[in-house]
Amino acid sequence: MPTYKAPLRDMRYVLYDVMGGDDLTSLPGYEDFSRDTLDAVLEEAAKICEEVLQPLNRSGDEEGCAYENGVVRTPKGFKQAYDTFRDGGWTSIACDPDYGGQGLPAAVNTLVEEMICSANLSFGMYPGLSHGAYVALHGYGSDALKKAYLPKLVDGTWSGTMCLTEPHCGTDLGQMRTKAVPQEDGSYRLSGTKIFISAGEHDLTENIVHLVLAKIPGGPKGIKGVSLFLAPKFLPDADGKPGERNGVRCGSIEHKMGIKASSTCVMNFDDAKGWLIGAPHKGMQAMFAMMNTERLAVGVQGLGLAEASYQGAAAYAKERLQGRALSGAKQPDKAADPLIVHPDIRRMLLTQRAYVEGCRALAIWAAKMLDVAKKHPDEAERVKAEDFIAITTPVIKAFLTDVGFEATNLGVQIFGGHGYIREHGMEQFVRDGRIAQIYEGANGIQALDLVGRKMPAHAGRYLRALFHPVADYIEANKSNAALADLIGPLGKAFGRLQQATLHVARVGMARPDEAGAAASDYLRLFGLTTLAYLWARMAEVSLPHADSDPFHKAKVLTARFYMERLLPQTGALLSAILAGGKTMMAFEEAAF
Repeated sequence: MPTYKAPLRDMRYVLYDVMGGDDLTSLPGYEDFSRDTLDAVLEEAAKICEEVLQPLNRSGDEEGCAYENGVVRTPKGFKQAYDTFRDGGWTSIACDPDYGGQGLPAAVNTLVEEMICSANLSFGMYPGLSHGAYVALHGYGSDALKKAYLPKLVDGTWSGTMCLTEPHCGTDLGQMRTKAVPQEDGSYRLSGTKIFISAGEHDLTENIVHLVLAKIPGGPKGIKGVSLFLAPKFLPDADGKPGERNGVRCGSIEHKMGIKASSTCVMNFDDAKGWLIGAPHKGMQAMFAMMNTERLAVGVQGLGLAEASYQGAAAYAKERLQGRALSGAKQPDKAADPLIVHPDIRRMLLTQRAYVEGCRALAIWAAKMLDVAKKHPDEAERVKAEDFIAITTPVIKAFLTDVGFEATNLGVQIFGGHGYIREHGMEQFVRDGRIAQIYEGANGIQALDLVGRKMPAHAGRYLRALFHPVADYIEANKSNAALADLIGPLGKAFGRLQQATLHVARVGMARPDEAGAAASDYLRLFGLTTLAYLWARMAEVSLPHADSDPFHKAKVLTARFYMERLLPQTGALLSAILAGGKTMMAFEEAAF
């Protein structure tokens, strides 16, 4: 059974040394969040993740959720763990103090989310969905709805969901059939069926607040006719406590490949009472606020699972005796050398490590930009931060979950046959991580969003939020001899990304299928290049300390491994992009 130790030193390194997290206190509302305060939060989060959540991960996977007559029971220990989690204030750390939240920076909340995902992803789904519902309601709900529901979502006594998908439509939400009929009292009656609803029914909270996409009869066709509604499991009574049961019930739960302790429900709305969030027929605007929050969080899920897998694999590789080193026995007094002596084992471990630590830097960079976009007094700085978030959200969701899944598979491979056996816990990371590439918009959809919407938006303005700092960094360090072995590969990869961007923009306008054919390769090229920039920055920070501190020496060596062994993928990706989509689209449908 794997153990988990929160990588607090690396988290602090990225937040403070690389991303300059100390300047968060200069943002309005963050004045009290000194390094000492934030470190204390991270340390306490590590304790609850290591001591309360992680020990339930395997048992929760094996037991799963139970469904009977519309009632869902979470695995043994989950209710007690949730009460401890809630009582500790962890549901409120990134929420508005006006509604009982602690108002901590998004950068710190992201690190806490990573720890939760590493320790017990299934558990993290419950408060994670609640936070997404909080974001949408906080941004678009009426004052009356916010007053009635936000304090309960913030303190965790009530939880939230997002109800989008229907049996006949997933990403194509314009096809949805759930309807919302207006009532004289200003409410609506919702009827329809939603599927794949995470945390749709469970026994952790006294009420569940469903955010539901539906169509008001007579509205515009397609996606332009979709509205967002709030429909609680229990209607609040005069005192704001759960009262009459609403017309929404769980019809069944799914039996899944992974995240088995997270209840994934079919939800039936039968004349359920609900209230409009935002304007009629503008539901996607509000829902995207929630979905973008969740997409960044799903990227962190991939990161968290990869970290847990790396920790297990590294520990096993040091202990497991298997074969002799190719250069001669390293431990001749033992029957064999440990796995760690073998180059291919090191290749896999360093691949895991390079992706994990690079992706952590990208996640914290984006989270800090969320803080800037929300709090910075200068509008121009807020706009630049918003542009960065817009262009990186699909990359973080897709790239972090893709390489996260690759990393968990490497963890199984390092264990060999024992990795395939349940008792070691490595195969669970693979199963749990697979869904992250699918939900909240499959990764292919994220790639289409990147090339079809984000890249051309405002004449390419979003791209400048990332391209400019990378170009400026390369220019500033092109003569830096200490970084020559890093800046050279970064410059080549960035050149490939620029070439690919121009190509996709040019051919995509005339032949949309060409952009579609290039989309997934382009997103990976984008992600790999972004990590190269971040690894160069991390190496720059660590080089002055590399001779005296093993932590910093490892950073520099990992940066070089990334540039030499992983970044060369960008050459092949560019070749594939430039090859176009003819071989895909010319293939006869009947031949498949």
